[in-house]
Amino acid sequence: MSFLSRLTTRCYVKPATSCTRSTTRLHYKRFYATQQTPPPQPKMFTWKSAVVLGATAVGLVVYFRQEKEKLRLMREKREREKIKSFGRPNIGSPFKLYNVNEDKVTSSDDFKGRYYMVYFGFTHCPDICPEELDKMAEVTDKVKQEIGEDVLVPVFITCDPLRDTAEAVKEYVKDFHPDLIGFTGDKDELKRVARSFRVYSYTPPNAKPEDDYLVDHSIFLYLMDPEGKFVDCYARDTTSEEVFNSFKYYLEEYVNQGGRLLNYPQK
Repeated sequence: MSFLSRLTTRCYVKPATSCTRSTTRLHYKRFYATQQTPPPQPKMFTWKSAVVLGATAVGLVVYFRQEKEKLRLMREKREREKIKSFGRPNIGSPFKLYNVNEDKVTSSDDFKGRYYMVYFGFTHCPDICPEELDKMAEVTDKVKQEIGEDVLVPVFITCDPLRDTAEAVKEYVKDFHPDLIGFTGDKDELKRVARSFRVYSYTPPNAKPEDDYLVDHSIFLYLMDPEGKFVDCYARDTTSEEVFNSFKYYLEEYVNQGGRLLNYPQK
């Protein structure tokens, strides 16, 4: 074989061999690349996700409760401003209700010559009513210590006659102050008295005495003077110290204008 023939053969063989190897390598690369890429896995719901979800739910509940409380306080503020916007409005009227402390029907006329402070609530109230009655008890003690005995009478009137029997109210008021007088009575008469004080209250329809229900109602302490006339009202956000200072101011004003009390050092 001549030199030219051998050269031609080499040139022919090498390209074929080279192409075959190159194709084989490319095939293996594609094969391994396909096998090494795992399919996408679905995301698992972990305990961390549950914690985050639970925390979010709790946060939303707290937020909506806070917003509801803000709306309620705003409503009370508007009511108080409306009550006081025209000087001394005609709030509160003489009433006769069942006095649980004396086990008989008595009249608001019995308070004449003394200031009295009224709160409308119900004995099954879980938190707000006890807080307001505690506030009224603190004011009563402060008046007795710094001004005198039998100057201010604390009064509780139920707005839940369905469950608040005389015995229930009697046991309830004992928990707050020995001077606190509790009243209950006929449904219609209680409604009339509450309406005269512009007290809003709502009991669920078809409620029964054995049911566990809440009564939605206005949250105010009403201050009445020794003549049974409305003086002022205090919303839930008013502290006992603020109520006492306000009462002291009205008392001095009343005395300076010639008003007389049953038990107060007269000038």
